Amino acid sequence: MNGRKNIMILLCIIALMAMPVGASALTDSTVPEIGADTMVADFLAVRPLQLASLILGTTTFIVSLPFSALGGNVNQAYEMMMAEPARLFFKRPLGGF
Repeated sequence: MNGRKNIMILLCIIALMAMPVGASALTDSTVPEIGADTMVADFLAVRPLQLASLILGTTTFIVSLPFSALGGNVNQAYEMMMAEPARLFFKRPLGGF
C-alpha cells in the first residue's frame, strides 16, 4: 500500500512539472496580420471614441481631484482616468485591438 502511494505521488509530481511544457507547445506564436479594413475602422471609429474618452476622463479627473486627494487615491484615479486612455490613444498600433 505504501509503495503504491509513493508511486502515485511521484507520478503526480512529474505530471505537474510537465504541464507547463505541454501548454507552451499549444500556444500559437505567430502574430496575426492586421488588414487595411481593420486599420481604417480603427482610425475612423475607435480612435475618435478613445479621444472622447481621454477628454472626458481628464475632465472627470480634474473635477474629482479634491475628493481623490481626501481619499488618498490620486495615483489610482490618474491611472484609470488619464494614463490608460492616453496609452490606448497614443501608443497602441493602428488596428491593434
